[in-house]
Amino acid sequence: MADARVERRLAAILAADVAGYSRLMGVDEEGTLAALKTYRREIIDSKIAGHRGRIVKTTGDGALVEFASAVDAVRCAMEIQRAMAERNATIREDRRIEFRIGINVGDVIIEKQDIYGDGVNIAARLEGIAKAGGICISRQAFDQIEGKLQFAFREMGPQNLKNITKPIDVLAIEVDGTGESLGQLKPNQDIKYCQTPDGVCLAYAISGSGPPLVKAGNWMNHLEYDWESPLWQHVFHGLSRDHTLIRYDARGNGLSDWDVGEISLDAWVRDLEAVVDAVGVERFPLLGVSQGCAVSISYAVRHPERVSHLLLYSGFALGGNKRSAQEKEKRNAMMTLMRLGWGADNPSFRQMFTGQFIPEGTREQWDFFNELQRRTTSPECAARSFDASGNIDVTDLLAKVTAQTLVMHVRGDLICPIELGRALAAGIPGARFVALQGQNHFFLERGQASQRFFEEIKLFLSH
Repeated sequence: MADARVERRLAAILAADVAGYSRLMGVDEEGTLAALKTYRREIIDSKIAGHRGRIVKTTGDGALVEFASAVDAVRCAMEIQRAMAERNATIREDRRIEFRIGINVGDVIIEKQDIYGDGVNIAARLEGIAKAGGICISRQAFDQIEGKLQFAFREMGPQNLKNITKPIDVLAIEVDGTGESLGQLKPNQDIKYCQTPDGVCLAYAISGSGPPLVKAGNWMNHLEYDWESPLWQHVFHGLSRDHTLIRYDARGNGLSDWDVGEISLDAWVRDLEAVVDAVGVERFPLLGVSQGCAVSISYAVRHPERVSHLLLYSGFALGGNKRSAQEKEKRNAMMTLMRLGWGADNPSFRQMFTGQFIPEGTREQWDFFNELQRRTTSPECAARSFDASGNIDVTDLLAKVTAQTLVMHVRGDLICPIELGRALAAGIPGARFVALQGQNHFFLERGQASQRFFEEIKLFLSH
């Protein structure tokens, strides 16, 4: 005779755990346990109760929760991650407690107060593939919330999950470093093409709404891949929230022509001129990143009437080939390696190159950067662009900049030392300089520089 206490039903299951729990406990066991207790009391339990969830069980670093509907489960998860992002904004990155959450809808077996079955197992496996501070949901859960909640998501496709027989179609709900994007629709981008005076076809993208913001092209851009990658998407989605963001792939990069006759600073400035003219914006803030800073400075001096504000991030006025004989020799060696190993699945090359750009990156981010190399450009174009960047010298233009200027630079940047950013700010009349924490040349989504970057831009453009 069947046990009357055992039943089956369809339920929405939320599984959560703490990313990097063992590391946090190793660093500060008492502090980690105390913080978890506080977060559960002040955030998690109240959010679950507010969305009619039932806590089935808790472990040292996680919880299993049952909800009557997928809408309640996803809304609860989004509110928890938003609240945690707000708390973590003032906490050192290596001490932050960040949850990973998985949500599934499926049949479960209820016995007394516990639940079992594939519905539970899939939710637990989804939590395991979610990034820190992120949410992964199954297609079954997504089908029940589509049209009922507004949120940004990324298709991850069918995933082979441990001990689950069939692949599960998974979607990741997008979360930025501040939690601001939770509950908002991800902006779309529209890709178009234009031509430069020397016949190069350039791809440019427009996203978001509001006043225009133009980003100059820089090395290793790809309009489509960057829009979805963990290296750039938080930057472009964040900038598109309050602006009509205009960006493009410079010649030799991404969706623009690779087979080009000239790669130089002057050619890059002409690329920017062509895109701005094609879009038809008259006056706008201009953002430069890395060698895009020199492009932006050159454009601002040539067209002072069109640039309202100049924003420069991790840039330089003097290229590496011109700084010292030792630096030039080092760059020549790197160019040789690029021609031989660019984009190849070569661990030693990836360690040498990727490690300098994002030394604080995760394995996933390192893998994306390696793929970015392959997708963005050819070995020959990579070497030519690297060489052209090394020959940049806009030091004599700095004093001619008339636009209001904000210079931001990461303190521990291994590719472009902070002294180069300080020199930019010192040479541009009235420029404001902001030093950001971290070591990555490209700041990462949950890195220390991320929130400060957006805050400084918002404040700067409000004046």
